[in-house]
Amino acid sequence: MGVVILLVMAAGVAAMLTRKLPTAFALVLLAVVIALLAGAPATGENSVLDTVLQEGAPTLAVTMIAILLGSWLGKLLDETGIAGTLVRKIVEFGGDRPVVVALGVLAVSTLVGTVTGSAPAAMLAGIVGIPAMIAVGIPKVTAAGTILMGIAAGMPFELPIWQFFSTALELPVDTVRGFMMKLFPFALAAAVLFVLVETRRRGVEHTWSLKSASAKPTSRRERLGDAPWYALLTPLVPLILALGLDVAILPSMLAGVLYALVTTTRPGGMNKRLLRTLYGGFEVAAAPIVLFVAIGILLAAVKLPGAVEALEPLVKAVSPQNPVLFVVVFTALVPLCLYRGPLNVYGLGAGIAGVLIAAGIYPAAAVLGLATSYNQVFGVSDPTSTQTVWSAQYAGVTPQQVMARTLPYVWAVALGGFCVTAATYL
Repeated sequence: MGVVILLVMAAGVAAMLTRKLPTAFALVLLAVVIALLAGAPATGENSVLDTVLQEGAPTLAVTMIAILLGSWLGKLLDETGIAGTLVRKIVEFGGDRPVVVALGVLAVSTLVGTVTGSAPAAMLAGIVGIPAMIAVGIPKVTAAGTILMGIAAGMPFELPIWQFFSTALELPVDTVRGFMMKLFPFALAAAVLFVLVETRRRGVEHTWSLKSASAKPTSRRERLGDAPWYALLTPLVPLILALGLDVAILPSMLAGVLYALVTTTRPGGMNKRLLRTLYGGFEVAAAPIVLFVAIGILLAAVKLPGAVEALEPLVKAVSPQNPVLFVVVFTALVPLCLYRGPLNVYGLGAGIAGVLIAAGIYPAAAVLGLATSYNQVFGVSDPTSTQTVWSAQYAGVTPQQVMARTLPYVWAVALGGFCVTAATYL
């Protein structure tokens, strides 16, 4: 039966890759089929309707709220001009020095990446940052890659990501935070290396013929002026509370929302701005929330006793226990998290992680190391991820070009994460 379940999983991956089914729909369908193959009854304990669908759907509810708050804060950063001001200050400081400008935009992207992810993060940093980099001579692919590498460098501090892995892998937030702190130096070093190496290798391009002409104020906030300097500290507020003062994730993010509001908005306009940006945040968060509902359902299915019993011997047979082999095998498998592949943690990879833990093949903390390391690759190089598509298209190149340029760097980040995992948890 284990082989049949794996074949069904492979069919699910094929459906996602070929876009026959949206990822969320494919994951739910996959969960129901796995539950039926595992012999789950229709209702009652460990059943399809009650356990997989009813209990599985809200499993990641706290993560969904964190995603919504992150999207809300991202909307505020956009509407109040905080993100745009950060980028413009960097460009003014960098002048006509391409590397300085790129490193500055990278720093802003990292800050934005700590608040929210996906396409909204790329837009916050890239709408001004990409044309600014192109204007000073940074090649288009490097400009798009700089935004993505910066967001990925901030990802280890993204509070909704902490909540997701904490809930999905049933680990304390402190454990997730501890590993993320170990992963961050690899992500930051790779991002800085990307800027330094790629700007040196590719040189400077003449900008007069590129789309840098569009690098002019376009939003109402830009026409009105920059956000005050103290408002620019907004991305740091949730981080300081959660990382430095050990405040829970949701209150930390709410504090960031309130700080952005009171430092940029007159009292008479606060209510309208809060509601407007909150509703805008719902629109941004809708797609990831649907995905997290589906992931919760899939996790419930692969943790059913029948599924664990069927999959355990197969997964155990192909999962290396030797630390060196662990690093070698999972590093070689990095491409499988691209194109919504089976190791994508926002797809079938979440189910595989659930099997590894439920079957006792690896400690949950080791699975955390695997999943977060693959997530670094997916967040930058996957041509199907929304932030990669947006950044590439806005810069005027293809997502595949960005993938080819960034993949060696994020592959090295994943290797670093696997080494830390093997040394710490195996």
